[in-house]
Amino acid sequence: MENADVARVFAEMADLLELTGGNPFKVRAYRQAAQFIEMLPEPLSELWRQGRLTELPSVGARLADHIQEMLVTGHYAEHDQLAERVPPGVLEMLRLEGVGPKTVALAWKELGIQDVAGLEAACHDGRLAALPHLGRRRAEGILHAIQRYEARRGRTPLHHALPQAEALVERLRRVPKVARVEVAGSLRRRRDTVGDIDLLVATLEPGPVSRAFTGAPEVGQVLASGPTKCTVRLHGGLQADLRVVAPVSFGAALHYFTGGKAHNIALRTRAVHRGLKLNEYGVFDRKGRRLGGATEEEVFRAVGLPWIPPELREGEGELEAAEAGTLPDLVTVEDLLGDLHVHSDASTDARSDVDALVHEARRLGRRYLAITDHSRSRPRGLAAGPLALHAAELRRKDKTLRGRPHLLAGVEVDILPDGTLDLPLELLAALDCVVASVHSAFHQGREEMTERICRALRSGVVHVLGHPSGRLLGTRDAYDFDLERVLEAAREHGVALEVNAMPDRLDLTDRACRVAKAAGVPVVISSDSHHVSHLSNLRYGVWTARRGWLEASEVLNTRTLQQLRHAWLHPRGVGRAAAPISYPPTDAHP
Repeated sequence: MENADVARVFAEMADLLELTGGNPFKVRAYRQAAQFIEMLPEPLSELWRQGRLTELPSVGARLADHIQEMLVTGHYAEHDQLAERVPPGVLEMLRLEGVGPKTVALAWKELGIQDVAGLEAACHDGRLAALPHLGRRRAEGILHAIQRYEARRGRTPLHHALPQAEALVERLRRVPKVARVEVAGSLRRRRDTVGDIDLLVATLEPGPVSRAFTGAPEVGQVLASGPTKCTVRLHGGLQADLRVVAPVSFGAALHYFTGGKAHNIALRTRAVHRGLKLNEYGVFDRKGRRLGGATEEEVFRAVGLPWIPPELREGEGELEAAEAGTLPDLVTVEDLLGDLHVHSDASTDARSDVDALVHEARRLGRRYLAITDHSRSRPRGLAAGPLALHAAELRRKDKTLRGRPHLLAGVEVDILPDGTLDLPLELLAALDCVVASVHSAFHQGREEMTERICRALRSGVVHVLGHPSGRLLGTRDAYDFDLERVLEAAREHGVALEVNAMPDRLDLTDRACRVAKAAGVPVVISSDSHHVSHLSNLRYGVWTARRGWLEASEVLNTRTLQQLRHAWLHPRGVGRAAAPISYPPTDAHP
């Protein structure tokens, strides 16, 4: 089982216990462990082999035993026994945004509703609204949550699919006489959610590859099996498709199975206009002679274009940019010099102290780290006095570190429903890095939410707008706001927008990154770490930025700290706009 599978089982245990009146302390333990494991970059199986499971936050000896049981057997007996008492559709209702165990238990036990379809029917016919403590408005909200859930159905978040794909790739690479194995499809394009996993293998002996694929321990069901094409369903429910091709066709097949539909149609049309035929086997002239196909570079060269990065292959202007020589030089993980949104155990539910974060940041090569714990409106958030003391301690520690890495004293301050900030402006103005974020009242109307955010940016003390849309992949849609107006305010008041690299956020989205790029508003790519292991999640934010056509010069934390302080992290004046952001010469690694 992968991390996502273990996290899902633990989350279901928490839900099952709540639905059946279980111990609330056990509910909290399972839920906290599930939340942490889901975001853990390192495979649980590796930690288990090293005997390190109990080193994880929220994982004691008992939960470690349960994880071991799942890793060894693929099951958790206590979970399976408890699940027999609750219809599967009842658990599915808990996936609806804003629908908790109390509401689901009420609908199940009072109305006999056992699935989402039954809940939807009860919303329409008024039975749900008639239940105690619900009412018509609540029933309407649940109906809208069902509609949003149905729109997301069948999509798996990138961070759930990627580890499963990587495990299969490693298995297939060990098969004798395999030349290449690559992930294709939307996973290779690094979309935030994917429908399935596409794998491509180059070999002249497909039989052993197909057998290794269908016989992998990750496979729960074989749906179709042939020498060159196989389809399976993994234990977590995700479908995986295998294609085996000859090495001479691998590049053409990799391009064919990677590109979005619009991209592939556009490239095939371009080939036809040049008198060529392009398919998954190669590029051919009118007489059927092969012109290329062993590599993707050969395919693009045959139609007169340079190689186009997979993240851009969506049919949204990348061919025109390639022909004009204006493809962006996309940002990479190696370009990032620091992380400007990191939580320590000084507040919130973060589990790592500053020393541990510094040690890991140093290992990862980060040159600077902004410690931005939550403000007082969040559970265990910092009020003004404790934050001032915390900032003083961070600055004292920074002097002892001597730039290995530099520590910045910051905060993630709540944007309150009226647009004011959760802490005194004078205190915020004295900090090194202020991230302002919305954490409440997500259902405000478009105009109200837009003005709320813009008012916060006009305060003059904000450096970064954190996770600007508030979405959580698969569980909570973005709140409604006018991105263009927010970008206008950000540009006017010298505020960057965040690409939050937490795998369940990826916010800004790729499309919003392109809008920010067009508006001339820079971004920062931040981890929003709540544990040292999260610091390595920056790659997810980079992938999102790449899909948004962003270059290193458009991402502020590719700059040195000296450059940042000169151009952006300068002291902010209370209540007045900061100077517009001006970039020093573009030298990401001086």
